[in-house]
Amino acid sequence: MIVLTILAALFLPYLIIYLYKNAYNKPKNFPPGPPSLPVYGAFWIVLAHGFTDLATAFKKLGEKYKTKIIGLYMGPVPTIVLNDPELIKEMLNREEFDGRMDIIIFRLRSFWKKLGIFFTDGYFWHQQRRFSLRYLRDYGFGRRCEDLESVVATEVKEMIDLRIGGPKYPAEMDIVKGDLVYMPYFFAIPFLNGMLQVFSRSTLPRSEYKALWALTRGTVLFQRSSTDMGGALSLTPWLKDILPNYSGYNDLVKGNQYLLNFFKKLINEAMETHDETYDRHFLDMYITKMKEEMREKDKTTYSVDQLILTCTDYTFPAASAVQFVLTILVERLLLQPEIQDKIHEEIDRVVGRDRLPNLDDRRNMPYLEACIRETMRYDTTVPLSVPHRAMKDTTLAGYDVPEGTMVSANLTMLHMDKDIWGDPENFRPERFLKNGELDLASDKSLPFGAGRRLCAGETYARQSMFQVFAGFMQTFHVSTADGKPLLKPSKRIQGIITTIPEFWVKVTVRE
Repeated sequence: MIVLTILAALFLPYLIIYLYKNAYNKPKNFPPGPPSLPVYGAFWIVLAHGFTDLATAFKKLGEKYKTKIIGLYMGPVPTIVLNDPELIKEMLNREEFDGRMDIIIFRLRSFWKKLGIFFTDGYFWHQQRRFSLRYLRDYGFGRRCEDLESVVATEVKEMIDLRIGGPKYPAEMDIVKGDLVYMPYFFAIPFLNGMLQVFSRSTLPRSEYKALWALTRGTVLFQRSSTDMGGALSLTPWLKDILPNYSGYNDLVKGNQYLLNFFKKLINEAMETHDETYDRHFLDMYITKMKEEMREKDKTTYSVDQLILTCTDYTFPAASAVQFVLTILVERLLLQPEIQDKIHEEIDRVVGRDRLPNLDDRRNMPYLEACIRETMRYDTTVPLSVPHRAMKDTTLAGYDVPEGTMVSANLTMLHMDKDIWGDPENFRPERFLKNGELDLASDKSLPFGAGRRLCAGETYARQSMFQVFAGFMQTFHVSTADGKPLLKPSKRIQGIITTIPEFWVKVTVRE
C-alpha cells in the first residue's frame, strides 16, 4: 500500500504536467480559444457555455477570448469557428474550405460509406452534384417550372381541403381535429410531393399521405438527434455500442431508416421497369448513366446506393427545414397578430379570393416574402452551418489553418449583427422592403449558405414556401388552440436545423 502511494505521488506531477501541456498544445499560429480537456477536448467547455445552443456558446467564447475567429480542439480534431460576418462569407466562398468532415452521423446514414451530396467532397462530390443538378433542372428543381408549380398548387388545394373538409383517412386524424391542425406536419405534403414530382414525375395520392408524414417524422427525429458539431457520438463513436440510446445513436438510425426505406422502394420500382431507350424521369436518367458507367469503366461513382442518398439529401430540407420555417412563422403571427393582418391585406389586394396565389404574384407580394426571409434570419435555419473541412494547409484572417481542420460558420452571429441589421433582436419584416417593394440588396442573410456549398434546393425552397404559405394565409386565420394570447416564443430545439416543439394551432376559414 505504501509502495502504491509513493508511485502515485511520483506519477501525479507528471500527469498534471502532461494534461497542462496537452490543454494548450495547438498548431502554430492557430486562432485563440479555450484549452483542451481529456477525451472531448474543448467540447466540455463549449457545452458549459451553452449546452443546448452551441451557436450561443461560441458567441460567448468569442466574447471571452476577444476574438471573432475561435480556435479549439473538438476531441482530436482542430476546429475553427467563425463569428465574423465577413470571415464567414470569405470562408464559404473559398474552394479550399469545400471539404466535409468524415464522422459517424454522416456514415451511418449512407450504408457506412461516403455517399450522397451534402456530406461528400472532392472528385466524387463534383461528379455527383454536377450530374444531379444538371438533370434535376429538367424537372423543375432550381428553376421556374410550370409542371412543378402546378403540382405544388394541387397539393396546396388538398392541404386546404383537409382542414375545411376534414379527414378522410385514418392518418389524417393525427393532423387535423376539427378546427385544429398539427404543425409542422400540416405543411408537409406539398413540399414532399413536389420533390417526388422532381424525381419520378409522380406523386402520392391522399390515401397514401401517411408515408409522407412518416418521412417527415423520421427526418425530424434524425436531425434532432444530431448536434451542430457532431457531438459526443462523433467524437467517441464507440458510444454507439455501449450507450446506443443515451448517445442518440438509436434515434439517428431509426430516423434515417424512414428515408432509406422510402427511396429504396421508389428506386427499386424504377429499376424493375427501366428501359434504356426511354427516360421517363430523373431516376431513369441516373439508372441509364449508372449502367453505362458500369459497362465501360472499372470504377464509377454511380450506384444504386448513391442514387438513394442523392434523393435522400435533396429531400431532407423539404422534409424538415422548410416546414419548420413556416411553422415558426405561424408562431410569430400568434406573437405579433398585426403581421397576420398585413399579410391578409396584401393577399386580398393582389390576388383576391377567387384563385390561389401563384409564382407570378410573388413579385407583387413583397410583405409576405419579407416575412419568410425575416423568419429565416431571426431563427437561423442552420445555426452553425454544415461543418466544412480545410482540404489543404491554408490561412484565414492571418492565422494558419492546417489541412483537415473543421471550420464552422456561426450564421447566427451574421444574422444578429447590429452593424448589418440595426435592431436584429426585433422581428421586423419591413427591413427587407424599400418604397413598398422587396429590396434584395438589403438582404445580407445567408440561410442557404454561400459559395459552391450553397444549398442546391434554395430556389425550390423559396418558391414552394411562397406557394404554400400564400395559399394557406389566403384561406385561413390562425389563433392559439386555447384562445389565449401567446406571450412568448417556444423553446428552440437545436439539432442540425432549428426547430420548435410540434403544436396544435386553431385554423379558421376567413370571412
